[in-house]
Order: sequence, then C-alpha cells, then structure tokens
Amino acid sequence: MKEDSPAHSSLGQTLASLQSSGLERLDAQLLLLHLLGKPANQRGWLLSHDDEPLRPDIAAALEALVQRRLAGEPLAYLTGRKEFFGLDLQVDARVLVPRPDTETLVNWALELLDGEQRVLDLGTGSGAIALALKASKPALHVHATDYSAEALAVAQVNAEKLKLDVSLHRGAWFAALPATAPRFDCIVSNPPYIAELDAHLAALTFEPAQALTSGPDGLDDLRQIITQAPRHLAPGGWLLLEHGYDQAQAVRTLLREAGFVQVQSRQDLANIARCSGGQLIPSPQHDPDHDQPH
Repeated sequence: MKEDSPAHSSLGQTLASLQSSGLERLDAQLLLLHLLGKPANQRGWLLSHDDEPLRPDIAAALEALVQRRLAGEPLAYLTGRKEFFGLDLQVDARVLVPRPDTETLVNWALELLDGEQRVLDLGTGSGAIALALKASKPALHVHATDYSAEALAVAQVNAEKLKLDVSLHRGAWFAALPATAPRFDCIVSNPPYIAELDAHLAALTFEPAQALTSGPDGLDDLRQIITQAPRHLAPGGWLLLEHGYDQAQAVRTLLREAGFVQVQSRQDLANIARCSGGQLIPSPQHDPDHDQPH
C-alpha cells in the first residue's frame, strides 16, 4: 500500500485525502461511518475523532468502496441502506435507490388518505412508498406489487425490519392482484418512465434497467397504468403517478382521456412538475370543468 494511503492516516487526513481524489466530502464521511459501524447521522463524531488512526483493515475496505463509488456506483448500494421519509431502508442492486423527490408522491397521498382506506403501490421496489404510507398512517390497508421477485424480497425484508404490515403481490402491475382484491381508494406508482435511448441512462448503469426504461418515449408503463386503473379504483378514488421532468403535460392528457377529473400536478424539491394525478368520479361522464388549473 502506498505511503500516503489511508492505512497510514488519521480519520481527518483520510477524509481530506479522499476529497482530493475526487470523492465528495459527504460520500467520504458516510462510507467511513459505515465501515466504522457508526450511524449515518454521526458525522460530528468524525470531527471530534479526526486524530484517531485508521485501522489497516478499515483502510483496505474503504479503498475498495471508494473505487466503486468513483466508478459511479450509488452510495446506497455500497452502504446497503437509504433513508426515505424518515425510514431506514435496506437497498441493493435488486432495486432502485429511493429518491427524495419521490417523497412528493407520498405527501400528496397522505393529504388524501385517512382512516382505514385501501392503498395500492404499483412497482414497489424496496417498498419505500408503501412502507412510508403505512408508517405515517397505520390504519391504512396497504398493498404493493412488483414484477421482480428479487425486488419483493427486499421489500419484505424492509417490512419485517420496520414491523409494518403491507401485503405484497408479485406480477405485472394490476395483474399481480388476486381476483378477490377490493377496489382501492388511492393508487400510487413510481413506474419506469425514462425513454429507452435517453442520454441520462448512462449515469444509471448500476440500477436495474427494467425499473427505469419504458418504451421509446418513456410513457409505455404510465399509459398502461392509467388505462387500467379505473377498474381498480373505488368511486372517488385517486391515481397519483411520478413521472419524468418533462412528462407532466403528457401524463395529464392521458389522465383526462381515461376519464379522470381534478387532474393536476405537484412539484418536487427542485420545483419541477414531478407527479401528476386525478380522481375517478362515480359517474362515467367526464366533466372537464373539474380539472384543476396547472
């Protein structure tokens, strides 16, 4: 190992060295805390122990993780965890890394839900949305689906670890539901929505492609969900969808064409229209005057 390698450094020197190698300071701190067995919220501990020497075994493991991070692998895959809506979730390469912007979808659903209502999360992945809803309002009856058995295994581990009762079903969108499934008061989904040839995919090579792309324009899965959702929603129920940064208008149009009213979009942390949704009215007649301005 090189003379200036972390094995011959204090914690503070190690962090400085990692930053000079191109690693972001926060990433360096979180990787070091992970290997030291410290919680991610104890970055202050590193500052108060910056003179402490780094053990050789930790240094070797850190060097390996740093190389993977510099190659573009998500930090969450390296630490095996990601916080979402205050929940500590297990994540790995079997599922997408939950993004903070998806909390927009959760907040919107929570505004609409109360009591013992029925909720369905389509394409649950790590279980992030479904578990956040159940944790926030325990009386909800939450169901979640995913086509990937591997993803559902991650969601199951998270549900058990957090002691949250969520019904998981394997299959493609609504086809995963049992024939006896009730209609839902709210359906939420963060489906694949990136176009197959989108340049942004180059930065997402470590995450499962089937959870990212959806046809030439990125709207194939959104179209399918919007078309099928009315058969699974209770009268007055809502369908809420996350989508790409430039897809809000297209998704609102699809919702109106499917007969939804109160069609509107919500902005994410960067003030981009990131989620769109609408309400199923009891009458099959579509009244465009119900649509919200956007």
